Amino acid sequence: MLRTTATCIGLGLAVGCYLRAAPQEPSSPAAPSPSARRAFLDRYCVTCHNEKLKAAGLMLDKIDVENVLASAAVWEKVIRKLRARQMPPAGMPRPDNATYDSFAIYLETELDRAAEAKPNPGRLVLQRLNRAEYTNAIRDLFALEIDGASLLPADDATHGFDNISEALTVSPVLLERYMSAAQKISRLAIGDPTIPPFLETYNVPDNLRQDDRISEDLPFGSRGGIAIRHYFPLDGEYVIKIHLRRNSAGEILGIDEPKQLEVRLDGERIKLFTVGGERKRARSEGLSEGEDYKYASTADAGLEVRFPAKAGMRLVGVTFLKGTTQPEGAFRGARGGGEQVFGGVDSVTIGGPHDVKGPGETPSRRKIFVCRPISREDEEPCAKKILSTLARRAYRRPVTDEDVQPLLSLYKAGRGNGGFETGIQTALGGMLVLPAYLFRVERDPANVAPGTAYRISDLELASRLSFFLWSSIPDDQLLDLAEKGKLKNPEVLEQQVRRMLADSRSKALVDNFAGQWLYLRNLRSKAPDRAVFPDFDENLREALQQETELFVESILRDDRSVVDLLGTDYTFLNEILARHYGILNIYGSQFRRVVLSDEARKGLLGQGSLLMVTSYNTRTSPVLRGKWVLENILGTPPPPPPPNVPSLKEDKDVQNLTMRERMELHRANPACASCHKLMDPLGFALENFDAIGRWRTTIGAASTPIDVSGELPDGTKFDGPAELRKILLSHPEQFVNTFIEKLLTYALGRGIEYYDRPAIRKITREAAPDYRWSSLTLGIVKSAPFQMRRSREP
Repeated sequence: MLRTTATCIGLGLAVGCYLRAAPQEPSSPAAPSPSARRAFLDRYCVTCHNEKLKAAGLMLDKIDVENVLASAAVWEKVIRKLRARQMPPAGMPRPDNATYDSFAIYLETELDRAAEAKPNPGRLVLQRLNRAEYTNAIRDLFALEIDGASLLPADDATHGFDNISEALTVSPVLLERYMSAAQKISRLAIGDPTIPPFLETYNVPDNLRQDDRISEDLPFGSRGGIAIRHYFPLDGEYVIKIHLRRNSAGEILGIDEPKQLEVRLDGERIKLFTVGGERKRARSEGLSEGEDYKYASTADAGLEVRFPAKAGMRLVGVTFLKGTTQPEGAFRGARGGGEQVFGGVDSVTIGGPHDVKGPGETPSRRKIFVCRPISREDEEPCAKKILSTLARRAYRRPVTDEDVQPLLSLYKAGRGNGGFETGIQTALGGMLVLPAYLFRVERDPANVAPGTAYRISDLELASRLSFFLWSSIPDDQLLDLAEKGKLKNPEVLEQQVRRMLADSRSKALVDNFAGQWLYLRNLRSKAPDRAVFPDFDENLREALQQETELFVESILRDDRSVVDLLGTDYTFLNEILARHYGILNIYGSQFRRVVLSDEARKGLLGQGSLLMVTSYNTRTSPVLRGKWVLENILGTPPPPPPPNVPSLKEDKDVQNLTMRERMELHRANPACASCHKLMDPLGFALENFDAIGRWRTTIGAASTPIDVSGELPDGTKFDGPAELRKILLSHPEQFVNTFIEKLLTYALGRGIEYYDRPAIRKITREAAPDYRWSSLTLGIVKSAPFQMRRSREP
């Protein structure tokens, strides 16, 4: 317990001693003199030598301040604390800003100069493709969209991301899943005519309201239902079966009045059903109780349609049509606990193929079959061309006969059991489980001395670049440049980075980088208590997520400053979300860009998605929110909590206390106080937002006013989210540093080490003052950690 507490304050005490010993020169941030540094050493043991510092392992009296490089890891921690003004600890005398800056600049200059002269780029050896990368690689390799989540398990995350090499281990179970996935993918990509009919069911979330158009993939004038992107493996006939929602007794909801249910394929109607009305008519004719239940439970028995479809990815839409026969709200599910009038669609099952006509002419087949054999003698040369072309893309490098021969052997085995296409299918199934595809491998050149930093090859750079920006394999243009040795040219490299950022595949940065950095992926697992938040439903959850995704993507696409993530004056809303935020005159399910007049809503800190993932299911959490700001905005994460510390009390003794009062009781524990003094004020500033992101000014049955005031370690006071954001924006370089640290972690596939921080500072300096997304991305791509690698130690 003592060790964790000391971690929070140890560096603050130690450097606080130095800062009080250093001459105070408020007019200049010049580096302190040797005598000032000597004074620090002389005074340290007298002023700061205590058991807490020993426990924290931060005995700065044993560090040679004249030889910063000898203790670079410790001094990098000191720099972060200085820049965040988190030292000395609260209550101790503090230096002025000029003294803060002079010491930080001195340390940074020494460390950066050494890193420039002798870079340490770190070392990665092996990195497995994670699930998202595997899915995207299949898309780009075969022009085939797959559901990676149904084929492969989720990957473990560390350092905030699931593409970190140390966590991407391989187990026997995972290998089995890879082999199973490879067989299924190769059959779909080729269009195996022996694929038997199978069923795939798509469920509509239980808590999704179906009273209005719910997807831009469904037509205007529709209500509820589901839009499905389904892969039809062959030209043939398929069957769609629709099930409607039922109550706990098994009765279909809202079938007294007739309603029209439409089924579409790629936007064209293939069937229009009339559902309901029979029960009401039969009741007027003296329907018995048993017959009444039969109507109520079997009214969807005939909702089935058989139709022909071409092979490939198709859009299936199932939705009710708005009409004049039912009053407004007839489709509306209950909000707040009332009885549901109409449930809508519960699930859609697609079955087939039946009466197969052939494999069709799909994008996958066009991508695979770059040649067609005319005779038996043409087959093997054509097979070699096909497999060589695909292997080059899959392995991200030129292939040799040694690479192609095993694939040809698989082709021949498959050819003997079927035909030419069966042979190609067998070879592709083998390709997808080979290490050359599943792993990114970087090897030391033979002529590089052990422990030496060297520049990686153009081909390795191409893979790093494509997996960074696209979470996928390099395309032909990138591979061609790498093979010719042109990618290392700075102008060519910059052109490729800008091209790749402009490509739609860079949406991976939103889905995989921002989705994890901002905890957006956690939104799906949040389950706000219905008793506390009866208005929360799946429609709102999806709207919250889409708002932040569209917002982040707009910053990327418009190449705006990343600082705008905190302070820009617009967001993206539809009617559901606008109503949730109390914003008027926004109608319909379609999202549109909206200028915000409410200062509290501007930027990420005002978005409900982030406020919800940093809350509990029944209440807000100033601790979670404060920790999120420290870690993801300020880049100064607190240490893990000490063991055996009780959680916040939730019993009747505290039910009438405000959150601030309850946290004050929690902070009475000395083991908790030091870190909570950093986290809690930041979280309290966001207490006007409840656990699902709604604005509030009071809390509880007594309508107690919410106190959103706080104070930073340096004494800066603020009141509420708008003032907190203003403070954060007054030091944009700190947020930019944090953003770069997160993006570099994601780009490298490893955690950030102390020797990476000079590169982060260089990227920040060179991107100033605009800090555009493209500038930061280019800075990372051009940096030593991204372009270089350290050879194996002797």
